[in-house]
Amino acid sequence: GILLTQALRPGGRMGPFLPLLASLLLLVPEASAYGFSNCIQTFWNPGSFLCIQRFLKDISSAVADLPANATSVNVSHNSIHRLPAASFHHLPQLQQLQLVYNQLEEIEDGAFENLGALDTLNLSNNCLANLSKGAFHGLHNLTHLFLRNNRLSTMHPHTLQPLGSLLILDLYSSHLANFADVAHSLQGLKKLWLLNLCCNSLSSLNSSSQLPPSLSRLYLCNNSLRAVDSGGPQLLSNIRNLDLSYNNISNVTSFAKAGLQNLSYLLLKGNPLNVIHLLNVSGLQPRSLDYSGLHVGNEGVNEVCKRLGKNPLKHLLLQSNNIRDLRNVSFSHCPPIQTLDLSWNKLRSLGCVGELLGKGQRRHLENLVVEHNLLNSLRYCKTHTLEVLKNISFRYNRILSVSYGAFSYAPNLRILHLNINNIAYLQKQALKGLSSLIELRLDNNLLTDLYESSFADLVSLHTLNLRNNHISVLFPRVFRNLSQLCTLDLGGNNIHQLSNRSFQGLRSLSKLYLDGNHIKKISSDIFHPVQKSLKVLDLKGNRLQYITKKQHKVPPFKNLHKLYDLKLQAQQPYGMKIIRPRFFQGLVALRYLYLSENKLLSISPDAFDDLGQLEYLSLADSSNGMQDLPPGIFKNLSRLRTLNLENVGLHSLTLEVFGNLSSLTSLFLAKNQLQTVNVSVATALGQLRYLDLRKCPLGCTCENLWFQNWLVNSRVQVVYLYNYSCDSRHQLGYVYSFDTRICFLDVGLYLFSVTSPMLLLFMLLPLVYHRAYWKLKYHFYILRSWVNDRWRRQDGEHFKYDAFVSYNSADERWVLEQLVPSLESSQGTFRLCLHHRDFELGKSIVDNIVDSIYNSRKTICVISRSYLQSEWCSLEIQLASYRLFEELKDVLVMVFLEAIPDRELSAYHRMRKVMLKKTYISWPLEPEAQRLFWTKLRKALKGTTEQEELVGKF
Repeated sequence: GILLTQALRPGGRMGPFLPLLASLLLLVPEASAYGFSNCIQTFWNPGSFLCIQRFLKDISSAVADLPANATSVNVSHNSIHRLPAASFHHLPQLQQLQLVYNQLEEIEDGAFENLGALDTLNLSNNCLANLSKGAFHGLHNLTHLFLRNNRLSTMHPHTLQPLGSLLILDLYSSHLANFADVAHSLQGLKKLWLLNLCCNSLSSLNSSSQLPPSLSRLYLCNNSLRAVDSGGPQLLSNIRNLDLSYNNISNVTSFAKAGLQNLSYLLLKGNPLNVIHLLNVSGLQPRSLDYSGLHVGNEGVNEVCKRLGKNPLKHLLLQSNNIRDLRNVSFSHCPPIQTLDLSWNKLRSLGCVGELLGKGQRRHLENLVVEHNLLNSLRYCKTHTLEVLKNISFRYNRILSVSYGAFSYAPNLRILHLNINNIAYLQKQALKGLSSLIELRLDNNLLTDLYESSFADLVSLHTLNLRNNHISVLFPRVFRNLSQLCTLDLGGNNIHQLSNRSFQGLRSLSKLYLDGNHIKKISSDIFHPVQKSLKVLDLKGNRLQYITKKQHKVPPFKNLHKLYDLKLQAQQPYGMKIIRPRFFQGLVALRYLYLSENKLLSISPDAFDDLGQLEYLSLADSSNGMQDLPPGIFKNLSRLRTLNLENVGLHSLTLEVFGNLSSLTSLFLAKNQLQTVNVSVATALGQLRYLDLRKCPLGCTCENLWFQNWLVNSRVQVVYLYNYSCDSRHQLGYVYSFDTRICFLDVGLYLFSVTSPMLLLFMLLPLVYHRAYWKLKYHFYILRSWVNDRWRRQDGEHFKYDAFVSYNSADERWVLEQLVPSLESSQGTFRLCLHHRDFELGKSIVDNIVDSIYNSRKTICVISRSYLQSEWCSLEIQLASYRLFEELKDVLVMVFLEAIPDRELSAYHRMRKVMLKKTYISWPLEPEAQRLFWTKLRKALKGTTEQEELVGKF
């Protein structure tokens, strides 16, 4: 694997063998991968795909690349507005499809074509207003259809006809207003069993169409119904379970004509009707009614009980009846009741339950439910014993205290729920005598202290939940008699310290939850009483912290040989920092270890050496400078199947760390600093089936060439593989498809071929500049003039000026006072071109110079020392000299205003070259000689020299 990695590097020693090695990689079965653009394949169910919250706007972007053997797809929480025809045509084995929360507005005919195996379709929480006739075409095996929370103001009569196998139809809160339309659309659904029409806008059950005979459960709650007989006596004749709660039904006589003879359960809560009058006129079976929310009242209970007959009754439900006091309520006339539910009333005190019941009821009552009331205390009561009472639930009350013997009336109680109250005082013997109790829930109360006798009689207790109280100290011997206790939940309390007697007596304890406390230190002595039975230990969110690598004298978990689940994540406030050497020594049966959210700085290389049975390990969100893991840290974890290293600061994957994880199937590496994935590591992980590399800065380099080759076979799922973009501002594209041709090229040869000409060019540029700078510049200006159509070269063309005067500003006085008057005077016949007078405004200086030279027959260069030092004057004489040599015409007249020695002119080699080919005129200081000067100058401007003569001079 190391050789392969080296070979794939540009310039590697095995460069000539790169194509062969790449082809070999394609043949290695372990080095193969696959992924999906916007879905994740569920590892434990290969046919299930989650495409949730991917900001998708069309269905094809979610399912287009899914395999044909997909059985479950969830595309919820996206922004898909429309389902085109044949959207899922390539998924013939699909059984479950969820499209919840998608802003879906339109389903085209045939959208679900070829989904003959689909049995569950969830389209809830969308914006569907209309469903066409062919919307569900092809779903002949669909059994569950959920359309709740849409905008279906009406139903097309033939929309549901293709659904011949439908069992459950959920139309909850779908804005339906016409029951007749709904009933008509159900024709042909011969297997429909449940119909939910709650929270719609139905005001009547009037319908000419009958409901399917198979329909036995009909939910019509939260509508605007006023009566139930509009549909005739046959409409509801087959319904066995009917929910009419929270409507506006006040006409009790309508029930007499509704044909409800087969009802076994009827819920009428929230309707303004008199239940006694209802029973008198409707012919309803009293046992079929749920009496919750019917304002029965204290006196009504007796009347209802008389109508229930004498045969035992399973449930008497009296929820939401505004019952405030039970002293005037008597159940003595009721038949034997198995479950009495008084929830959602306004009871402040329960009194003695036995006194409310007759002798027959006391022998049969098994379940007492008084939830969501105003109970503030539970007091001693032992007037009558309820021998068969097994379950009591007083949840969601305001109970502050539980007195001595509060449940002595139920000596055989097995389940007691007192959670979600305000219990601050649990009397020492409040639970006295409950030797048969197996489950006690006291969570979410205000308990601060537990006493030795609090649970002394609970010898059969299996589960004790004390979560979310204010317990700060566990006194010795509190649990001494709970030898059968299996689960103890003390999470969310205020425990700071544990001692070796905190769990004394818990010989059978297998699950201990201590999360969310303030425990700062743990030792092997603490767990000594439970070391032979403890299997699950939760210490999440405590204050354990280790800041040195000093080894424990005795590891804290040394004797917990049966523990298989240990949670140590999110220690507060800054995490554990360091995991000491042999910290987990003794946990020979551990299979699940959670260490995430601990901001680890260091982990000892031998920390996991004793965890040979470990199957799951999470170190996620532990990045606090740890970066790469120490070599050999996982060397003994040959059975590890899932490793979560998300956001731990990894920069590289090495064989020294991951080489021994031969059973690993799932590897989470998201949010790390990985730029490459080592092919040797991937090859070593032969059982890998799931790899998450999201938000890693993977590079499009030759080191990741093998990554593309993983796409050939389907063995390892790389989460959102096709969304990994190249991590570089200069690289465009994706990791799975970047250009790999450079990896097979001789990079050195190409670099030499490119750099050698560039090097030679840079060497020649100074020489060219020195030798031909002005000539190149001249031709550049000539070319530009030609492009701009200003080129003047044709023989015989009439010139605009007789001469262009090239001079320095220092010599301007001589030009204006001597040269111009002498040549442009009344006696003169010459027209001169001067800078300040004849240059065109708005045009560049260079263009003006070029135009002036080529629009003049001659160029007069007025030479002085100032002239030689001027860059513009140098340009003018250069351009004029190029015209001289290129056109072979005598166009240049040189006038020297002062005597300049040859040694000073030697630096101006271009001018020297011109002087050797032409004579020049010097300005004399004597007045007599000046007359001769002007004569020579006029003659030079008038005369022409033939081409042959000029050539001969050269």
